[in-house]
Amino acid sequence: MYNYIFFTNVLKILDERHMTKSELAERSGVSISFLSDLTTGNANPSLKVLEAIASALETPLPLLLESTDLNKESLEALAGGKVLSSLPPGYERVSVILPEHKAFQVKKWGEETRLKLQQLNSSRK
Repeated sequence: MYNYIFFTNVLKILDERHMTKSELAERSGVSISFLSDLTTGNANPSLKVLEAIASALETPLPLLLESTDLNKESLEALAGGKVLSSLPPGYERVSVILPEHKAFQVKKWGEETRLKLQQLNSSRK
């Protein structure tokens, strides 16, 4: 599952930066053939490869793995079935770019939600 999120984010960043897979291969030290397999969903990269690609894109690895612009239906179609979520129903993980003053408030909401989810998980155990 993470492969699909990862490769869609890599393709998005390549497009945004007008980079080619060849440029990414050169910067990351990952072969062009493996990158091609990865971006078509036909490769299973190691953590070392994921880190090399993230570094070459100057993008934090968690961002490449945790968020995607794809809607749930598109992601499930790529994954070939239902996508499991680590979040309870009614919660959604999002990634946005905001001005600092708005980001401050969103971070506060995120902290409050993490505490609620920790309490929810603790009560279930």
